[in-house]
Amino acid sequence: MPERRALYVTAFVRAITTSLVGVLIGVYLARQNITGAAFGGIVSVGLVGAALAAVVATLAGDRLGRRRFLMVLTLLSIAGTVVFALTSSPLTLAAAAFVGMLNGMGKDRGAALILEQAALPSTTTATNRTQVIAWYTMLQDLGHAAGALLAGLPALLSATTALSGAEPHRLTLLGCAGLGAVSLVLYARLGAAIESPTPAARVVVSAQSRVILTKISALFAIDSLAGGFLTTAMLSYFFFERFGITEAAIGGLFFGARLMNAASHLGAAWLAKRIGLVNTMVFTHIPSSLLLVTVAFAPNFTVAALLFLLREGLVEMDVPTRQSYVLAVVAPAERTFASGVTNLVRLAAWSVAPAFAGALMLGDSLYLPLVIGAAMKIAYDLLLWRAFRRVKPPEEATSE
Repeated sequence: MPERRALYVTAFVRAITTSLVGVLIGVYLARQNITGAAFGGIVSVGLVGAALAAVVATLAGDRLGRRRFLMVLTLLSIAGTVVFALTSSPLTLAAAAFVGMLNGMGKDRGAALILEQAALPSTTTATNRTQVIAWYTMLQDLGHAAGALLAGLPALLSATTALSGAEPHRLTLLGCAGLGAVSLVLYARLGAAIESPTPAARVVVSAQSRVILTKISALFAIDSLAGGFLTTAMLSYFFFERFGITEAAIGGLFFGARLMNAASHLGAAWLAKRIGLVNTMVFTHIPSSLLLVTVAFAPNFTVAALLFLLREGLVEMDVPTRQSYVLAVVAPAERTFASGVTNLVRLAAWSVAPAFAGALMLGDSLYLPLVIGAAMKIAYDLLLWRAFRRVKPPEEATSE
């Protein structure tokens, strides 16, 4: 279906720019001597803008029209990125970051993702839904990996042109804005297939769906709280301090990790067809957490890196299966709300833990966040399996 292919491309392009901007923001601001509270404030304001857009998409995206809302989001992102690239005033940078929803996390978790996820099931059958979402998430991870590599463009421009200081970063950011135009054109061509089948004046969720979303959101909060102990920044710090490796080695390790994540999504779809969505989520996630504990106590970087890459080949197999499951167990008209609520819960919980993890990572206790995060994730998996093993999506219920 043309709409599905278009959403694949927009997800890939947006992931490139999100990853690239996430890496560049820090260095770009430092090049302009913006540090400390001003630096943190600009990054935070960008995330606030992204979170606000996600809330609006959740509550009003269907009523306003998914296609129209996606186009508005893209226009705001382009405008904000352009202004961000052309100014050096902290206040203007903050305003541009807010309007452009610039995401300092480096991973695509915003309003456009919520709407695209809600639209994808209507472009395929229930049987192929997980496979379609797996391709979508795989392309996102490939985009994140590509964006991380492209973050080296400013250094290349500095070495090969007369540009210096913040100028190479400005040009790269303008290139990100230009890539946004690709998504804008594709959104403009989308048809009615991506729209909600029954857009209402207000969000209406059935009692059954409310029960499911409340329980699964609470469990997702546990998983994301655990993930907050295991952010890229925290893991990078662990490898740097524990093994004394260079930033280049860390960058190469995480590039490999994103490739492992991407490949695992298609494997997850294959496995889910054979053992079910919930079983795939749980029985791949628990081994990944156990592998993370072995990383914490690895004797050297080579062993730790191999164990970490094995872990990354399993840890995100629950992503397409989780998304597919949530969208399957609610009514089609409830999908935007379900996608939005579960993503917002995960974002909120994810943001809480890093401060605690940082406080723990002192001296000989560097390993503690890895062990705590892994233990919490195992607890989440067991609770999820107990609560939802009998709640089947339509394609599994009909096959019994």
